[in-house]
Amino acid sequence: MDGKMLARVGAVVFVAVAVTATAIEMSRKEEPMESWASSRPNTSPSDPLRDELFRCQALGEAGPRDAACLRAWAENRNRFLAPGARPAERLPEAAPAPRPPADAAVPTQPAPVSPPTETR
Repeated sequence: MDGKMLARVGAVVFVAVAVTATAIEMSRKEEPMESWASSRPNTSPSDPLRDELFRCQALGEAGPRDAACLRAWAENRNRFLAPGARPAERLPEAAPAPRPPADAAVPTQPAPVSPPTETR
């Protein structure tokens, strides 16, 4: 069997599989989509950590500078990663992080990089 014949057989097999898959998909009946949230009753009490994490997510880039968000992320990590962690417990209240001075927020230009010199 030469290369041309093998390519033709491969193309015919590919088209046959594509047509079969299309026919199977088109013969399916539409089933109504079930929402995960609607099938599960909302009996759990409000989780303040979850609410705080959603608030921090909404802050966007300001989240890492917010002391409350840093505490919430640390508590969330401890909730799942600390050995023997008890998810229902909350961390004690911490003092707010100090704010950096306004002039420290100005980015500085990096030092120019000189090309390497060749040595022999």
